[in-house]
Amino acid sequence: MHIRFGVVSDPHIAIPSTVWDHPSRFHLGEVSIPALEQVLQHFAQLELDFLLLPGDLTQHGEPENHAWLAERLSQLPFPAYVVPGNHDVPHLLADGRSIGLADFPHYYRAFGYEDEQALDYSRVLLPGVRLIGLNSNDFDAQGHLVGGLQPEQLTWLEQELVAAGEDLVLLMVHHNVVEHLRGQSLHSWGQRYMLRNASQLRRLLQTYGVQLVFTGHLHMQHIAQRNRVYDITTGSLVSFPHPYRVIDIQSKPSDPEAGIQVNIESYRVTSLPDWPHLQEFSREWMGQRSQPLMVKFLTSSPFHLPLEQAEALAPQLRYFWAELAAGDPELHFPQFPQPAGRFLQRFSRSFRCPPDNCAQLHLQPRRKLSRV
Repeated sequence: MHIRFGVVSDPHIAIPSTVWDHPSRFHLGEVSIPALEQVLQHFAQLELDFLLLPGDLTQHGEPENHAWLAERLSQLPFPAYVVPGNHDVPHLLADGRSIGLADFPHYYRAFGYEDEQALDYSRVLLPGVRLIGLNSNDFDAQGHLVGGLQPEQLTWLEQELVAAGEDLVLLMVHHNVVEHLRGQSLHSWGQRYMLRNASQLRRLLQTYGVQLVFTGHLHMQHIAQRNRVYDITTGSLVSFPHPYRVIDIQSKPSDPEAGIQVNIESYRVTSLPDWPHLQEFSREWMGQRSQPLMVKFLTSSPFHLPLEQAEALAPQLRYFWAELAAGDPELHFPQFPQPAGRFLQRFSRSFRCPPDNCAQLHLQPRRKLSRV
């Protein structure tokens, strides 16, 4: 087996007439289409087998943006597969501005959703390779969107995994399955990026030997691992550092016990015709808008700093989120109050394994894990 595929997450497509301008927005919606076009041009040179897009396909679920993306994907020389993100279906029902959850499969029938009545799918992509796409958008009694899987989804997933005979099963879901930030489950702002029932999903994946999960939502380059499950989250194409990935997977049929080798390469959109210094501009854009996020970060667990102190310290963290978003950060806070400074420093690359941007993973043969 030898496959190569691309990953583009959170492109937040916005045709010019729909670009949402807000003074505190992190997204550069203006670059969504030219950035995607540049990435697709690169992919066209690589002879990819397929493309994965793990959600937040559109700016705010606008019908015209979904229609634009579906049409563009239909022109690719390789198949593409998608799942919905929180921005794609911000409300359970269509509200005139955005589509409803049940509408999503209609737009993406050619990209995984052959059954327009189902929000999850399971497809054999190539001999020995299966992709399972899950919808992780759930709505509570008040109509608020939360990240989670319904019990019937987990039941369906287990049935699919029991029946799957492929050597490699890939899972794609928008919300994170493994923590990507230290103490993420302790922060209200960190929790919103994870599945509420991530532990249940991980147990299923471990039981049936699914080791590669592709997620988005967090707008950060990071690879997290827990109990043989790798959660590969890819940063947003419309925020610093405008990354995307190419995944190369190989196994030797003559030696199945050798396992599966995974090579991950990351790239960035560094400039565009109207944005010659995109990286510098985008990093500064993020830094200028980081103060409220950093204040909330410092006043939450495990810091619990008083608001006044958090507001005074937050400027020192102006580029903290940009460094995390870029992946493989090198962070030093010698002047920061301790032990907070030591905690922040542990977000550095030296404490991470594997690396976030370019990594080599070794997967165990699935048939052994399926007997756990």
